[in-house]
Amino acid sequence: MRLTIEPPSSRKVRPHPDYPPEEGRYLRGNDFSPVAVVIILNTDEDKILPEIEAMVRAGVESGAALSGTVQTPNIGFEKIIWNIVGNPNIRYLVLGGPESAGHATGAALKALFANGIDAKSRIIGSDAPFPVLYNVPREVVERFLDQVTLVDCQFQDVPTLSEAVRACYQETPTEFRGQFLCDPGVYPAEPIGGRLTWKVTQPWAVPKDEKEAAAKERALALIERLKARNAQRRQGG
Repeated sequence: MRLTIEPPSSRKVRPHPDYPPEEGRYLRGNDFSPVAVVIILNTDEDKILPEIEAMVRAGVESGAALSGTVQTPNIGFEKIIWNIVGNPNIRYLVLGGPESAGHATGAALKALFANGIDAKSRIIGSDAPFPVLYNVPREVVERFLDQVTLVDCQFQDVPTLSEAVRACYQETPTEFRGQFLCDPGVYPAEPIGGRLTWKVTQPWAVPKDEKEAAAKERALALIERLKARNAQRRQGG
């Protein structure tokens, strides 16, 4: 049974009823906390290192609303975005852990906060293989970036990560690694309920322009005609 905690002040609101909408490798803490923690995962799910698990636990034990891992700068980021916009109390995202050599996930997250996305939903300035957010509307990405401030603790130890989380919920500004952090109160907009819909899990297969899209549609139509023709032949004996 989950313990129900009342909002600590009028500056807090209840998250969306479906919060957090996306499943993932995370722990849920205090819904009224102003901070979430994301740790870069650089191994397979069945080979998660103890130090990564320790960072995730430290995040929620230090007071984070959500604390978990992310591996890819596409589906992984999209899940983070949908979960956070469902809770306007979350105003900071603390980044921790190593880098994922194959995905450049940490660098991609920093690029997202620094530059946003282009017209094709690609993270501007990212060198990751496929840093695209096809499953989140642009206005939701913009809401996420406006609601949340990134606190960079990548490559730092557990005590530093915990210090960052605690600084985010102080009532008065606290300096942390060049940033002044404190709880600014709830984001002034309603929580957004939503989840991944289209679920493009292979963004490299998505058409790059209208010409490729049209060619893909023709190919899919041909496949459907061939399927229908084969079905008719089978029925005819």
